[in-house]
Amino acid sequence: MTIVGWLQAALVFALVCLLVKPVGAYMARVFEGERVFLTPVIGPVERLIYRLCRINPAREMGWKGYAFAVIAFSLVSFAYLYALLRLQAFLPLNPQGFGNLAPDLAWNTAISFMTNTNWQFYSGESTMSYLSQMAGLAWHNFVSAGMGIAIAIALMRALARRQMSTIGNFWVDLTRCTLYVLLPIAFVGALVLLWQGVPQNFDAYPTATTMESAKQSIPMGPMASQEIIKELGTNGGGFVNANSASPWENPTGLSNLIELVCIFMLGGALTYTFGRYVKDQRQGWALFAAMTTLFVGGFVAAYAAEAAGNPAVHALGVAGANMEGKETRFGIAASALFATMTTGTSCGAVNAMHDSFTALGGLIPLFNMQMGEVVFGGVGSGFYGIIYYAVLTVFIAGLMVGRTPEYLGKKIERREVQLAILAALIVPVFALVPAGIASVLPAGTATLNNGGPHGFSEILYAYSSMVNNNGSAFAGLSPNTWWNISGGVVMLFGRIAIMIPVLALAGSLVAKQAVATTAGTFRTTSPIFVVLLIGVIVIVGALTFFPADALGPIVEHLLNLQGKTF
Repeated sequence: MTIVGWLQAALVFALVCLLVKPVGAYMARVFEGERVFLTPVIGPVERLIYRLCRINPAREMGWKGYAFAVIAFSLVSFAYLYALLRLQAFLPLNPQGFGNLAPDLAWNTAISFMTNTNWQFYSGESTMSYLSQMAGLAWHNFVSAGMGIAIAIALMRALARRQMSTIGNFWVDLTRCTLYVLLPIAFVGALVLLWQGVPQNFDAYPTATTMESAKQSIPMGPMASQEIIKELGTNGGGFVNANSASPWENPTGLSNLIELVCIFMLGGALTYTFGRYVKDQRQGWALFAAMTTLFVGGFVAAYAAEAAGNPAVHALGVAGANMEGKETRFGIAASALFATMTTGTSCGAVNAMHDSFTALGGLIPLFNMQMGEVVFGGVGSGFYGIIYYAVLTVFIAGLMVGRTPEYLGKKIERREVQLAILAALIVPVFALVPAGIASVLPAGTATLNNGGPHGFSEILYAYSSMVNNNGSAFAGLSPNTWWNISGGVVMLFGRIAIMIPVLALAGSLVAKQAVATTAGTFRTTSPIFVVLLIGVIVIVGALTFFPADALGPIVEHLLNLQGKTF
């Protein structure tokens, strides 16, 4: 570990902290329909969309109506992308002449981008036409991110309102998020990435001759516009297979810095938006403090493990930096930082090969996802993820002091606890059960490139990534029909099966009256609450996943100490 490495991490997080307040305050004004500096330009477009789609922005929805709109939009967007991928050979903007995707791969990809997972069982530069990249994948990067933020805003309204039955209008929230938040930031960010050297064109792939006289095809296409939204919307799906490790997607140190800041920016800013909604900024900062603590702990552990290197290599007397699977342009510190941030959120973009990390270094990205990716989380999904953990935390605190738990003046009763537990159970059920099945089925192990505990880690990582809508992979796992179909099912449940209980929780909370604060009320802005919240998140993750992790990266590390590799 070096001073430069620590300074890199400090700079990235400092920039995120500087953006939390202005971006969070801006989003609060946007979603409440207040006038912002972009209103004169975007306002007419917003009103036109409402007229064309016959949306009444003044009409709000109950939680069931909101959930129905979310599911209906998800199904339609899935069908649209599936059809696009199955027909891309007959559509324009396909200069390379790529064929249609196979049915199982199209299913997996359409579910993946619809759920904000962006898991990729294909190489983008050799599979996807420009039309599929833009009108299919990049479009989903916007609307799937907007859907997550919309649900987070609906939950904020529920916590802020008293004795009401509505939590907002999904169509309005999605439209405002896309027009006022995602598109403007992505437009500016794409121009910056274009300046840094990320391609943005419709050219056919040129062929270069290497110094060894070999022929190499150079990927082209509208990359900059997709690259920025993949990070900003915590989507993670790369235009090319190497993702942000590629010099086409991430050519410079500055582009790497911009991408890292974008990954955390909106997730962090939503905590400030939350404070504005509930009119107590300390509530937002308490959640921000919990997220920050988890992030710092994960980064320190990952950086230390990667800087220490593989003990089996050290036993051979080989000196040098642990650069396997890492870009020399970024090094160990930036690779560990990117891995921690991309799995603390639901981004899934990578600038290094997680499969090449040390056993303990790879455990940190895996555990980040197993906690539910609440470390600033996916845009929206990370916020509502930490809220149901907060509900469980005040419930446990209430049991400790022998009084009815409360959060923001609202009593947390049986229904709220049941919904929070239901949401928290989705991740372990749809990660561990499929991983166990895949580990014993020939179809599940047929395409593994590694055996032993590392091979099991690849399987466990894959399903942990899919159910958390992350999309990063240990690699070493090639696609087949089993993985395409089962992965699509896991990604679907990881998105929808959590959203529904979260919206039901919002519907239950919005109808409650506030109770008076007394001397016995557990303060949810105190350091004690932050520590207890962190403990609940870590313990739930540790107790649920520790046996599986022990069979994977933990036992691999112990065997590495004995000189065994996999």
